[in-house]
This record gives sequence, C-alpha cells and structure tokens, in this order.
Amino acid sequence: MNQRILVIVGVLALMGITSVASVLIYITVVGGSGEPSEPISAPTLALTTPTPDVQATRVAELEAEVERLSSVNATLSAALTAIPTEDVDEAGEVTASATPLPPTTVPTEVPTETAGIRAVYRISQDESEVRFTLNEVLRGNPTTVVGKTDQVAGDVLIDTANPAGSELGTIRINARTLATDNNFRNSAIRSEILESSRAEYEFIDFVPTSLSGLPESIEVGQTVTFQVTGDLTIRTITRSVTFDMTVTLASDTRLEGVGSTMVLRSDFGLIIPNAPGVADVTDEVKLEIDFVALQVES
Repeated sequence: MNQRILVIVGVLALMGITSVASVLIYITVVGGSGEPSEPISAPTLALTTPTPDVQATRVAELEAEVERLSSVNATLSAALTAIPTEDVDEAGEVTASATPLPPTTVPTEVPTETAGIRAVYRISQDESEVRFTLNEVLRGNPTTVVGKTDQVAGDVLIDTANPAGSELGTIRINARTLATDNNFRNSAIRSEILESSRAEYEFIDFVPTSLSGLPESIEVGQTVTFQVTGDLTIRTITRSVTFDMTVTLASDTRLEGVGSTMVLRSDFGLIIPNAPGVADVTDEVKLEIDFVALQVES
C-alpha cells in the first residue's frame, strides 16, 4: 500500500514538473527576443504661430498707444505755438511776440519686447529612459522590480514668452524592449503581461490632453515644475493619468526633464501569470521618464 502511494505521488510530482516545464518553455518561446520591430518614432509637432499671438497683440497695442500720444502731442504743439510770448520794448511797454515755444515731442519708438524662444525639441534616445517600478516576493524574498528601456520618442514645443502656448506631443515607447534583471520575467512580460511580443501591442502611447501649473515665462537655465494630464494606452485599454514634471531649458538647443506618476495594474487589465517562486506582486506601479530633447532644425 505504501509503495502504491509512493508511485502515485511520484507520478503526480512528475506531472507537476512537466506542467511547470511546459509553462516555462511556452513563456520563453512566445516572449521572443525583445528586439524592436522598427526604430522608435512618434507623431511630430510642427512649429506654428501661436494662437492667439500674444507678442504680436502686445506690439499692436503699443503701436496704437503711440499713435494716440502722437495725436495728442500734435494738438498740444499747435496750441502752444498760438500762445504769444511777452516782450518789453525800449519804452518799457509790454508787447506781444509771435515767437512760438518749441513744441513738446513724445517718443514714437515702440518699446522692444524680448522675443523669447519658440522651438520644437525632440527626445534623444541616447540620453533618455523610461522605467516602471513595482514590488514582489521572489522565492520568499521581498524584491523591487525595475524595468527600463531607452526606446522612447516624442516632441515638445516650448514657448518661453508664453508657456501656456507650449505643447507636448504623443510620447511613445516600445514596450517589447522593457527589460528587468531577470530574463524569465522579461519573457513573461512580453508573452503574458504586456503581450508586447504581439505586433499590435508592441507600443505604449501617452497622448497629452492638458498642461497645468506653467509659469508666465521661462528663461534659459530656469527649472519649472508642472503637471501633464493625458491618455495612457496599454494594449486595448486607455486611462487618463497625470504626470508630475520637472523640466529645465538647459540651453537654446537642449531641454532636460523628469516625470513620474502612479498607476494600477488592474486598471489596465495586467495580470501576473502563475510562476514558480513569484508572489504578492503589487498592484501599484510607478512610471517614470528621464529625457533629453534636442532642438529640431526649422
């Protein structure tokens, strides 16, 4: 009897080992190599005239004011010219003189305003990175998992004189290239979690819908903090998320920034598959971007 029990346990154990091996093989094969199907790119922004053109409007207002003051000046000058001055002749009599007073003039030059910088900056993959961070228990040990890739693209239009007229284009990353410190985990992400090994799910897009908290103006070397709200699409699910951003216009041609937000895996239907030794994967996921964007030649 004992021998039969041992045989049954052995068969079940063998079946379990075979099942686990099958899962491991499936995830590894379906996960693929993690190589991108094409170079990363995103929809580009065009350098257009801002609407309304705040600077042009201000210049027009100043020109109108100068024209008004010039008209007032002409009227005053004419009036002053007609006022006689008093002279005393040799007999001590006061006589009127037609000698006009010099006219008063009003400067007609329009004050010069700083044009500022209005330019498009494009994310450089060589100096940029996107990351996700979550926690799990791996083989009984609490573990912080970080996945990252440099395959990120997008455009930023900066208007230093009128930051409210700035724009952030679609930010796109290649989810297939996200990598952690564990090859099996990477394969599981590509095959089961993000399914990025499939052509239709290779890319993740963030489409900004609004910018808030921007200052009235920006100068080179100045660091600004603000928020970007937009639609984040992972596979077939889109959710609105808000990134906290810190950006510095390092020079006329270089923009540097970092951003972060917290999302829930469950909001995007991202399920962790059963895997040996993996447990308690957090629902909260931190998303981060460190980027450098270089000015695009107009």
